[in-house]
Amino acid sequence: MTDETIDLTNCDREPIHIPGLIQPHGVLLVLQDPTLEIVQVSSNTQEILGRLPEELLGKPLSNLLDAKQIKLIQQCLKEDFESVNPLNLSLKHLNKSVYFDGIVHRLDLMIILEIERKKSKVKTDFFDFYHHVKGTITRIQKAPTLLEMCQVVVQEVRRITGFDRVMVYRFDQEAAGRVIAEDTSHQTSYLDLHYPASDIPKQARQLYTLNWLRLIPDVNYQPVPLIPTNNPLNNQPLDLSLSILRSVSPFHLKYLQNMGVTASMSISLMYDQKLWGLIACHHSSPKYVPYNIRTICEFIGQVMSIELANKEASEDIYYKMQLKALQTQFIEALSQAEYFLDGIVQLKSQLLNLVNATGAVIYSVENCIQVGETPSEKEVHALINWIKPQFAHSLFETRSLTKNYPVAESFKAIASGVLALEISRVQHNYILWFRPEVIQTVNWGGNPNKPVEVLSDGSLQMSPRKSFDLWQETVRGCSLPWKPSEVETVAELRSLIVGIILRQADELASRNLELQRSNEELDAFAYIASHDLKEPLRGIHNYANFLIEDYGEVLNDDGVAKLQTLVRLTQRMEDLINSLLHFSRLGRAELIWQTVNLDELVQQAIATLTITRPQSEVEFRIPQPLKSVQCDRAQINELFTNLISNAIKYNDKPQKWVEIGFIEENGEDKMENGQREIAPTTVTFYIRDNGIGILPEHLDKIFQIFRRLHGREDFGGGTGVGLTIVRKIVERHGGRIWVESILSEGSTFYFTLSAKGNP
Repeated sequence: MTDETIDLTNCDREPIHIPGLIQPHGVLLVLQDPTLEIVQVSSNTQEILGRLPEELLGKPLSNLLDAKQIKLIQQCLKEDFESVNPLNLSLKHLNKSVYFDGIVHRLDLMIILEIERKKSKVKTDFFDFYHHVKGTITRIQKAPTLLEMCQVVVQEVRRITGFDRVMVYRFDQEAAGRVIAEDTSHQTSYLDLHYPASDIPKQARQLYTLNWLRLIPDVNYQPVPLIPTNNPLNNQPLDLSLSILRSVSPFHLKYLQNMGVTASMSISLMYDQKLWGLIACHHSSPKYVPYNIRTICEFIGQVMSIELANKEASEDIYYKMQLKALQTQFIEALSQAEYFLDGIVQLKSQLLNLVNATGAVIYSVENCIQVGETPSEKEVHALINWIKPQFAHSLFETRSLTKNYPVAESFKAIASGVLALEISRVQHNYILWFRPEVIQTVNWGGNPNKPVEVLSDGSLQMSPRKSFDLWQETVRGCSLPWKPSEVETVAELRSLIVGIILRQADELASRNLELQRSNEELDAFAYIASHDLKEPLRGIHNYANFLIEDYGEVLNDDGVAKLQTLVRLTQRMEDLINSLLHFSRLGRAELIWQTVNLDELVQQAIATLTITRPQSEVEFRIPQPLKSVQCDRAQINELFTNLISNAIKYNDKPQKWVEIGFIEENGEDKMENGQREIAPTTVTFYIRDNGIGILPEHLDKIFQIFRRLHGREDFGGGTGVGLTIVRKIVERHGGRIWVESILSEGSTFYFTLSAKGNP
């Protein structure tokens, strides 16, 4: 035999909602709506109703019940079934009235009527019901803690029902359960014992959310089949999800028998529309609980479900207050920071205290800031890529990372527990908190690994375990669980961060709009001012020349020299105005995008500079042909011409050289939404020379307009606008420019270009 023949999911796949069978302590009738014709019955009608199934099938319900009771059922169909069940029914059997509880619910175009026999026709009224539950509800509400409330409930349910043992069984995040409260007459206690998730399969948990109470008076019952097997209205097995008589899975019956339980009752406990736990009742002998008593117990379960939120809110109240105080500190820091991640970084220790973690990572594309004990940056990067598809409402949590991410085995000592917050998927901003492995001893109610049994066909399947004695297990690879209050605090933190980001984005958008308007006004002013200044300046220049020509012989040498200086100054001012005008036009001109062969463009620029500077002997080096790019040809030509011209101009070496090239950086492989993506290749162009170099303190100043680092006439003079124009061109093409330099050895200007540049 191989493991492949072992059916490890036979519990999870069992169709327990359509067994085609009911328990024998009641009768089930399927009625067609609205005629109330009986189309399907359980085969035990003779024993309980005194009528054979054949006498009922195909007949109207009036053949069984009198007109008053039929009218009661018809009225009930127009109302909420929860408010009318149970119905008081009676039948004549052997010249004697027999009384029943009738429980009705609707299923598509059918009416399901279930009938259970009761001792007398006395109907439980509101005051009787109130008498049973008043004291219990008061004690539940006054219980100061969750565990004390659970203990009140098990004591009250046991008092009302008389079961040998009543427990509150709570599910954890993995659907395993633990007994957290117990009241019993047995010497053996199940308190604090754990039970695996497989004990209550997922489809059984689903039924517990639909039908809040389930009674099994005797686990040794003989199931009663339905006649016919399939419902004649749809030729399908009857869905008994809401039936109170539905026959229970043989697997579960065997499980109870192995526990020594003969009768059981379970009441669902719901919290936030999910199954939180069960009130489980066990008895060592057969035990039938009347419907009115079951209704009282179900009501207690509903009240307890409502109180769960209040009791959980009061748990760890001091700790929750600390979390709120820390959260306030975060918001203050984030509100004052220009960038929200900077605000988080300022509160490193508080970041750990926020969820009682031993390590944390603040992750963005540019940075991976580690606080406390964390996996390596490479391991964090891989972990985030694995977590991304598993975020639910921007959160991910686990106390056993290795369970689903085996790679974490190497760092489980510091990161068995992970709580991750996705702030922005687009910007790749995340915060991760880590908790170390805590080796624990877990007390199980028997070995949680179910035994395997051989079926008649030779295949293997799991069967209910036979022993429920204390079975201890050492659990590794798990951290302490994340408390709901901690997860809630992190979720609130994200909402607050997003709110701050949106507010900062609004402020930034407003500033950008104002800056754009200011830039447009500045461009317009520079254009108008430079254009209008040229006319009076040209007049000054011309009149100064007229004075030299007409009165040169009258003036002495000093007077002529001053007029000549005036001419030079007006010429320089005109050069500055022309440069300013050109810079203004550069920002206003619309870019003409086209594919440009930079290799050809640079060769043409070199040829032009060689003609205009015949006295300069320069070696031009181009290690490899340059790339073609999408750009504005005229502006990029000016970019290369200015940078190459400067490389020639600011060079005092006898053997000058200029190198023009590019550096290509391949994009990293990454996983995005489960898909492998390759980031685009980045191309950085450079122009390198062996010239005079630049002092480190001047590297940030050289791009400022009219900024010259040398005397006005040194190195051929100039206006100090060339590099400002170069930066403007690069920025309009969506790139950036920077310089690296060593004094007396040379400089290298780097820049990038993008086809997504500013229009």
